[in-house]
Amino acid sequence: MGKAFDPSLIVDFIPTLIYYLGVTLQILAASVLLGMVIGIAAAILRVFRIPVLNQFVILYISFIRGTPILIQLFLVFYGLPAILLFINIDISRMDALYFVIITYAFNNGAHFAEIFRGAIKAVDYGQTEAAYSVGMNDSQNFFRIVLPQAVRIAFPNIANSIIGSLKDTSLAFTIGVMDMMGRGETLIAATAHALEVYLSLAVIYYAVVLLFEKIFRLYEKRINRHHSVDVSVTG
Repeated sequence: MGKAFDPSLIVDFIPTLIYYLGVTLQILAASVLLGMVIGIAAAILRVFRIPVLNQFVILYISFIRGTPILIQLFLVFYGLPAILLFINIDISRMDALYFVIITYAFNNGAHFAEIFRGAIKAVDYGQTEAAYSVGMNDSQNFFRIVLPQAVRIAFPNIANSIIGSLKDTSLAFTIGVMDMMGRGETLIAATAHALEVYLSLAVIYYAVVLLFEKIFRLYEKRINRHHSVDVSVTG
């Protein structure tokens, strides 16, 4: 049993926990950037239906969407070293932080792939025809005309996905990463004030999410300033 609830401890715990916010944001930033690369590449393979690779991407997305991220985290943490050991690559001593980033990158990549695929297909084909009419080839049309517009269309869903990923990073402590949640668990073990620790974590996460939502809304407004369609980011 925990000790009697002491509201004053919430204020005391927040500075201790927020010190580890940088680790949480590091996981988020690295996994989102890598996830973007994976997602765009996977979306291209899906949109253009590249043989074999298209089926592989479908299976990859289906697996990510059909399994809990905690299971994915353990599969990467225990499975990747075992697989690489077959080719004499030992990563068993690698920092757990990297396994978390890899897991979240592939998880984000699957979600971004579907978001970008829908956004790419939503771009008016008439603009592709116009690009061809002025002498652009397929690559120029895609990267100069289609992709920039697809990013604008996809942005609200991307923003929501990033916010969801921020909250999911709280599972990183399960493989020993000392982020905010990990530090919270050590505080609980040391003080037996679990409720106060979790309330402190809730305050920090909620504040960061509100800040992200504000930033995303401002950026969304900026990228849509020349367009009449108003799409809002929701948490």
